Amino acid sequence: MTLLESPSTPPPNDESRPSNQAGSGFGISAVLLAGSLALVLMIVGLLVLAFVALFRADAAADDVIVSELDISLSEFAIEGELSAPAGAIVLNVVNGGAIEHNLEVRETGARTANLMSRGVDTLAVGELEPGTYELFCTISGHADSGMKTELVITDADEFAPAALGDEHAGLTPEQMDQLMVDSMLAFPAETEGRGNQILEPEILADGTKKFYLTAEVIPWEVSPGEIVEAWAYNGQVPGPQIKVDVGDNVQVEFTNLTPMGSDIHWHGIHTPNDQDGVSPYTQDPVATGETFLYEFLAEDPAIGMYHAHLHSQTSVINGMFAAFQIGDTPLPYGQTVSDVLIPEDLVPQFEMPMVLNDAGTIGLSLNGKSFPATEPIVIDEGEWGVVHYYNEGLTAHPMHLHQFPQLVFAKDGIPLDYPYWADTINVAPGERYSVLFHAEDPGTWVYHCHILTHVERADGMFGMVTAMIVNPKDQA
Repeated sequence: MTLLESPSTPPPNDESRPSNQAGSGFGISAVLLAGSLALVLMIVGLLVLAFVALFRADAAADDVIVSELDISLSEFAIEGELSAPAGAIVLNVVNGGAIEHNLEVRETGARTANLMSRGVDTLAVGELEPGTYELFCTISGHADSGMKTELVITDADEFAPAALGDEHAGLTPEQMDQLMVDSMLAFPAETEGRGNQILEPEILADGTKKFYLTAEVIPWEVSPGEIVEAWAYNGQVPGPQIKVDVGDNVQVEFTNLTPMGSDIHWHGIHTPNDQDGVSPYTQDPVATGETFLYEFLAEDPAIGMYHAHLHSQTSVINGMFAAFQIGDTPLPYGQTVSDVLIPEDLVPQFEMPMVLNDAGTIGLSLNGKSFPATEPIVIDEGEWGVVHYYNEGLTAHPMHLHQFPQLVFAKDGIPLDYPYWADTINVAPGERYSVLFHAEDPGTWVYHCHILTHVERADGMFGMVTAMIVNPKDQA
């Protein structure tokens, strides 16, 4: 008898085997998995409750005051009971907002789970001595939008309950108005450092354009007096613009002076696989102090960008991002879009990248700066301009230009067959949108992300705001 004839192996057409055997097995496995998951969640919940109970019992045994404080999270605020006497602190946290939030005590590192809308969690912080402790949401952009406050712990004999979640609670409406007006009138403010500078290449004997990039951690002034630790290319955020022509041979000599290994990914740029910049798949990581040479042919027109790929959760959000353009802007010359003729001889007065970020040390920013340090666009009445949006952040941003419709003519550098007009363009992470506008009306026009907590908070305007200043013809 051969192995294939072994009686232990049922024949393929054995009627005793259920015809839906695979499906039944999957269903049973799913039920068992669901049951196991429910059991695990129940056990975890019981352990949390037991831990809190034990925590309270131990505290009571030592005559330690236990304070349970009710805290509410929302877009974008932390409110509730924000003071307690020294002792053991337990925070009962509920997310009353519409999107995901969490809560961390900065000084202790204690943090809730990420809570969806109406989610709850109990956070046993531990014993806190008298002092001030910062509560904040760790989700990108939320703290800068208002989700940070102070928990005040006092001596037991001095304790008086108070809700301290709004540091501006004592101000009059007129004073609140003045804070907002003063913040707006500070624009444009001077700060050290400017990103997006054109990087000039070295021209090699065979015509290759060679660029030099060095990554290192630097001090960077995001807004007046706010100096952060940025990860930067060539000492600027965003890094320098690289512009080449279609058909150019390109070399980029990259030196890594950051504390961790790195690489450069050419996002939206056609390269050979071994030049894609994704270590360890396409190359070895470039260690601290080492240099790596990238080389590729600029085959196709592109509105691309470059950024680190290894440790991007740290390096990119903290500043290692920049614009890379191949060829000319593919404007819809001579086309009529919604009754507007785009002149065949149109020459934009300027063409600029607008790099969006919302995280890391750079935070809510346009081209590495936060309002009032963002740079205004200055143009003369009747002229045309081009902006390329690059989203290097962690969430989408609807970019709104007052007064002037934006003609969206390319997506990710690819010309659209049917360009369209819009006044608000939603740019998701990794996306690029190219827009053309016609400055027909003089004045100062606000230009900003339309997630309003990305541009205003109680003490004034900040973040992802700039302005377009259109000079009248008689002043041009």
